[in-house]
Amino acid sequence: MKQFISLLAVLSVCFCSCAQQEPSEISAETPKKVNYVTEVVIPEISIPWGMEFLPDGSILVTEKTGTLIHFKDGKKITIKGLPEIYLRGQGGLMDIKLHPNYEETGWIYFSHASAEGEGDGGNTAIIRAKLNENSLTNVEQLYKGVPNTKKGQHFGSRIEFDKEGYLYFSIGDRGNRDVNPQDITRDGGKIYRLNADGSIPIDNPFVNNEGAKQAIFSYGHRNPQGMAMHPKTGAIWVNEHGPKGGDEINIVAKGKNFGWPVISYGVNYSGTTFTEITEKEGMEQPLFYWVPSIAPSGMAFVTSNNYKSWKNSVLVGSLKFQYLERLVLKNNKVVKREKLFEGLGRFRNIKQAPNGYLYAGVEGVGIVKIVPDSF
Repeated sequence: MKQFISLLAVLSVCFCSCAQQEPSEISAETPKKVNYVTEVVIPEISIPWGMEFLPDGSILVTEKTGTLIHFKDGKKITIKGLPEIYLRGQGGLMDIKLHPNYEETGWIYFSHASAEGEGDGGNTAIIRAKLNENSLTNVEQLYKGVPNTKKGQHFGSRIEFDKEGYLYFSIGDRGNRDVNPQDITRDGGKIYRLNADGSIPIDNPFVNNEGAKQAIFSYGHRNPQGMAMHPKTGAIWVNEHGPKGGDEINIVAKGKNFGWPVISYGVNYSGTTFTEITEKEGMEQPLFYWVPSIAPSGMAFVTSNNYKSWKNSVLVGSLKFQYLERLVLKNNKVVKREKLFEGLGRFRNIKQAPNGYLYAGVEGVGIVKIVPDSF
């Protein structure tokens, strides 16, 4: 069933702090109101974490509670064959990504929380599989974070390919901020890079460091839940949850340390401080940060002519405030912020489909197509 929701989205600028510019540099013009129409394409999904579009136009959706949905010809089909999904806190079935040459290879990549391995609890795993009718086949685990832990926070996890075909994914610090993010011999608080078959690229930054996790590409991250490749530069961008304040956007770079928790623009949830510094030599500054935190999730670059006034901007879902945020960029600086669809729900994911339209995963609503009405 398709349901149409007509929304008048007031594109309002929000106050923020930013590591690369002063708040006064962010445009405070009052944008004109724009009418939008949203179509609920796939209804009644509790937490639609990830989605991908198959060549035939059908959609694969991961439901955090452990269900893989194939939406085709107006029907929701449950796909069998997933490995056991560890459900705890923020962990479950998470992201999904097609191989860049999917029509040739047939590989589909997933991130999920897994209890495999030693110890109680779970950690983030990356698998790939092929879709045969209504079942997954050829399931292979490519990476599994260790150790397992019963902590329910900060599994990450997003997946992205770059233009060279490398596979990137995130694992959050797993609630162990004082140990994992700054230690390259441990999983957690990292962005990882693999070849598409799961092997380690020979030029990964820590392949020659004794004891290091050789899949690590960058470290010092907290909990990256958004990841997208810049359509022009090919760089991998991530957004990540800070504590209370200090959510960030970072451009991932080989071997770089992004500082968590040594430097941060946030504080503990109680309001107390855990660090006195926001910058340090040898640690990267964020491209942008939010204060207060918006709890960013999915992220997408807009390149489609279907959204001419949005083109080349970045969309980020806000879980905390339940809106979609548009960031206007100039020379890799955010010059304007706009809130879209306030109150629609927790935006877990946002994607630009091959047909040029934007689709969002909204918790409790489902998959929503965004149709521009007055551009």
